[in-house]
Amino acid sequence: MNAIDRWAWARLWLLGAVLAGCAAAPVAREEPPLPYSAAVAARFAAPRVSHDTPGLRAGREQFTTNEELQAWQRELLRRGGRDGTRIEGVDVGRSQRNEPLQALRFTRGDGRPAVLLIGQQHGDEPAGAEALMVVAEQLAGERLPGVLDRIDVVLLVRANPDGAAWGTRVAADGHDINRDHLLLRTPEAQALAALARRFNPVVVVDVHEHTVVGRYLEKFNAVQRNDLLLQYATTANYPAALREASERWFMQPLQQALAREGLTHEWYYTNPTTPGDLRLNMGGMQPDTGRNVHGLKQAVSLLLESRGVGIGRLHLQRRVHSHVVAVRSVLESAAANAPALVELQRSAGAEVGARACRGDVTVLAAATPMQRNVLMLDPQTGADKPVQVQWGSSLHPRVLRSRARPCGYWMAVDQLDAANKLRELGVRVWRLSADTQLQAEPWLERSRSESARPDVRGTIADAAPTMIAVQVDLAPTQPLDAPAGSWYVPLDQPLAHLVVAALEPDTPNSYFANRIVPALEAVMRVRTPPAVALSRP
Repeated sequence: MNAIDRWAWARLWLLGAVLAGCAAAPVAREEPPLPYSAAVAARFAAPRVSHDTPGLRAGREQFTTNEELQAWQRELLRRGGRDGTRIEGVDVGRSQRNEPLQALRFTRGDGRPAVLLIGQQHGDEPAGAEALMVVAEQLAGERLPGVLDRIDVVLLVRANPDGAAWGTRVAADGHDINRDHLLLRTPEAQALAALARRFNPVVVVDVHEHTVVGRYLEKFNAVQRNDLLLQYATTANYPAALREASERWFMQPLQQALAREGLTHEWYYTNPTTPGDLRLNMGGMQPDTGRNVHGLKQAVSLLLESRGVGIGRLHLQRRVHSHVVAVRSVLESAAANAPALVELQRSAGAEVGARACRGDVTVLAAATPMQRNVLMLDPQTGADKPVQVQWGSSLHPRVLRSRARPCGYWMAVDQLDAANKLRELGVRVWRLSADTQLQAEPWLERSRSESARPDVRGTIADAAPTMIAVQVDLAPTQPLDAPAGSWYVPLDQPLAHLVVAALEPDTPNSYFANRIVPALEAVMRVRTPPAVALSRP
């Protein structure tokens, strides 16, 4: 190599070294602008404890990934629990993009009632999943003393891994999983139904996040104030004893636990997406959300929503801490009331089943409008800002439609899809073993139209097709020649009100409205139980 070549080589080496040095040099990461003033941000100081998950570590720009979550679960299962705590992986299916849906069960022996914790049904609401990882570590490390002596805990950290990977509310096919718990169109909702069938939880906790700025800033010139929004099941036919237990055994201790940590709370509410609509509505009364469907399975069913949608990673430790404090409170309350919860679930189910053929049943209910003052925050000063709004209260339901309660429902031979969905929900469904005659009430159609399914935010913004909005009357009771192989769904069972929600056709969530049952004549109300033998396929 001559001198010229050596000089050329040296220059190339020097240039490469400079470029490598530039590449290796740390680049100052520009912090995203605050979505509101520093005065508002100052209202949400970091908690006194700092939680640790992959997604919470310093310097992170993304939340815990699906790969990190799976690695964490494998390591937790490998380590196991302390002091006799057994941790089991429970495989319940796969997401639409083939991500595993694996729950964790924490137990110290058989025979204990279960509490089911569900995280991140909406993929763009990550704090709940991070919080459930923290709670799982605390359960494994015996940092919830005495809880596992009285209850089992079943924990699905991330119910929508596809949405989490893409930062979207909905699942891969565009469906909102948390509006699919009666129709069961998505594998993710089917997985949650399978968990409920297997463990029959006495308490279910669904953790979410709520919008902080967005339409609240646009419509009210205000920012959401509360660390956590709370609600229990509020659907038609939810037993009064379960409502009372939700309030007294769970909601009151939970509110006290948040107050001790300096965390604020309010009833859950949302605002319609329609421009100019200034109403605030509590969580809906329709039997399609996990909160309400689990309630109709005779569980205490709680919704927890931290402030998070639309603010990225801002205040993330505080958001996670809010959920951790709340979930710990719920687990402690469940443990303290474990025998009473088992008896409450049994007695409530027995009471529902005993009503078959008698009295009326609510088919459709709605929230009651009222005026209410809600505290938000001034987006500039950060001061409390009282806002008087029209408030839709799900705690004060209005009955819009009720009918005489039948003994059960007959379904035509070809209604296998409807029968299977009911069975996935845990409903007892029978087949007639021989031809028989039933006393039935056919539907008489008065009108029909098509529309999007309604929701407390306006309409359900997912990929579901339009629903059939039908108006019906009942024909007089008449004989029905029911062939062998057709279906009978009795109402003398604990999950009778899920059957009503699915098979009364003139509601937004019914199997007819959503084209699972193709024709009104495929289902009829039955006024006397069949005399023929029944078989359970």
